Amino acid sequence: MAESERVPVERKRRRPTSSGVVLSADLIVDAACELIDAQGAQAFTVRKLGAALGADPSAVYRYFRNTEDLLLALADRLIGESMTGFTPTGDWAADLRDFGLRAYRSALRHPQIAAFSTVRVTGRPHEQHAVDTGIGLLLRAGFDEAAAVRHYHALVDTALGHAALDAGVLRLAPAQRAADEQAWQEGYADLPADEFPSLHRVREHLPLMGGSAVGPALDLLIAALRRAAGQPEA
Repeated sequence: MAESERVPVERKRRRPTSSGVVLSADLIVDAACELIDAQGAQAFTVRKLGAALGADPSAVYRYFRNTEDLLLALADRLIGESMTGFTPTGDWAADLRDFGLRAYRSALRHPQIAAFSTVRVTGRPHEQHAVDTGIGLLLRAGFDEAAAVRHYHALVDTALGHAALDAGVLRLAPAQRAADEQAWQEGYADLPADEFPSLHRVREHLPLMGGSAVGPALDLLIAALRRAAGQPEA
């Protein structure tokens, strides 16, 4: 939804705030992004946002109907970031993988925002263009309309599901993350072979469990899509 459709023009602030800036929807989203990145979504309030902007908190509502409206704008901002510079190469499978990784990486740049943005539908321009682009890649691969939508859904949920999971890991305390990594490197690797034969067999590779699985997951999905499209795997 365009800014002019959200809030009547006459309600928008044109005078500088006490910090000397003129408010805009983009400026408010920038400030909200910085606050949530630093403090987390649970600690975010419009009062804190107003203080960061040097404006009365009520000024935010000249640009956004409510906090929900603002948070959806934040989620849409992340989608826009993910699509910046995306240029299809003509290889639909490679482009889909890039598309998925872009969504994942954009969310991981803002793990505190990803905690809520990955499960929301913004219905806004960046998301609309991203969905159109992703489905368009699948249509050009030869899938019919229903299949293109199903496969797009699977791709995006795979990328964003891993983003939400890995964002949760990034929100852990450093000591917690270190303990989890050590468990894969030492605890599981040292289990007795007679009781855990499979784990013993793969013990040298278990540290891989401490990293993100988004790349392998996307590779498996893309390979399946290539086969479904009747194309050889790369």
